[in-house]
Amino acid sequence: MSPELIGFLGIIAILILFFLKIPVAISLIIVSLLGTTLIRGWDVAFAQLGRTPFDTSSNYSLSVIPLFILMGMILSYTGIGKDLYRMVDSWVGHLRGGLAMATIGTAAIFSSISGSLNATTATVAKIALPEMEKYNYKKGLSTSSVAAGGTLGILIPPSVILILYGILTREPIGALLISGIIPGILQIIIFIITIYILVRKDSSIAPPREGKASNSEKLSTLKNIWPFIGLFIVSIGGIYLGVFTPTEAAGIGAFGALLFAFISRKLTWQRLKDSLNESVRLTAFIFFILIGANLFGQFLAMSRIPVMLTTYVGNLDLNPYIILVGILVVLLVLGCFIESLALIVITLPILHPIITELGFNGIWFGVIMIMVINIGALTPPLGISVYVIKGVARDIPLQTIFRGVVPMIIAMLVCVAILIIFPQIVTVLPDLMN
Repeated sequence: MSPELIGFLGIIAILILFFLKIPVAISLIIVSLLGTTLIRGWDVAFAQLGRTPFDTSSNYSLSVIPLFILMGMILSYTGIGKDLYRMVDSWVGHLRGGLAMATIGTAAIFSSISGSLNATTATVAKIALPEMEKYNYKKGLSTSSVAAGGTLGILIPPSVILILYGILTREPIGALLISGIIPGILQIIIFIITIYILVRKDSSIAPPREGKASNSEKLSTLKNIWPFIGLFIVSIGGIYLGVFTPTEAAGIGAFGALLFAFISRKLTWQRLKDSLNESVRLTAFIFFILIGANLFGQFLAMSRIPVMLTTYVGNLDLNPYIILVGILVVLLVLGCFIESLALIVITLPILHPIITELGFNGIWFGVIMIMVINIGALTPPLGISVYVIKGVARDIPLQTIFRGVVPMIIAMLVCVAILIIFPQIVTVLPDLMN
């Protein structure tokens, strides 16, 4: 068999293993080992298998991942989720549909802290769903606001997914983190507008709430979340101004979170132990996938598939935007069946060279790609956010949740379209960094 045929068979094998629920890292390693063996022989395959884990894990730039994860876990275990919801609710909760809007804001901030879609969805669901039920919000609106809000963490820094994109494509991590700020804010605004339109269309889904927080009450809620605001400004602002590297910013963020937790006495020894345990588990999970991704990338390079496809696409007599839309449609469909991290790992070695050959900005495409893939968290059959909410609110039918998120999916597609039409929304802050 030719190397190209072996490469295509390897991609098919990867997809089959994913559908069979074989862990992502193990699937990548198995296919890479067998594929490299067929192309270059057992000696080369096992030499790579022995060298790649150390080369990957000892990469200094990867230290940003455990540090940002640790910062998020420590803040999560201090119970900042309730403080965030109380703060956002005091500012917008009195509006019609305000509790759903507050849920979007809370989930956006908390997801950027925790770095985990599942943790954000579960935490915000436990806080927000009972509150919206108390004020007779319809189940579809309340659950959809939780599900949609949980997807925002991929954009708002520090985004672990954007960091992984930078590591896999060698795009600058600092610029990637900064690039997600404006798109994240834009997506929040579009979600809020969507809620406003839904409530205007049918006021019964979100009955008005009596009472409005005073200015003093609004300001008092800010005192409980100042650590997060301060850490965000220092770490992300330091990256933007060039004061810190991403790794240094992550270290400062982790130390600052730990310092706040002890000063506020919100972190017991058991919670500290749990946060460290979760950080180690998540870091090991991500590093294991990165090792498999590097092996898979080496296998694809040997098969010459990325070069072949890049040359083929570059010779097509088509508008680059037509090719881009085709790629995004494929990613959207695959994202409905394959977990986002796995899909990013297997497609990036092929797609990134094609995108850069077409003349598109790699940082801009990273934001677009991740947003499109993340829609799969709301769509059947995968719909992981929906199933997490179902696990928290067992009395709400699954069909109700899936129907409720349809307007939010449309809102996400609208945001992607805006970013395609106006790429400067993504690139303006990275350009200003330079």
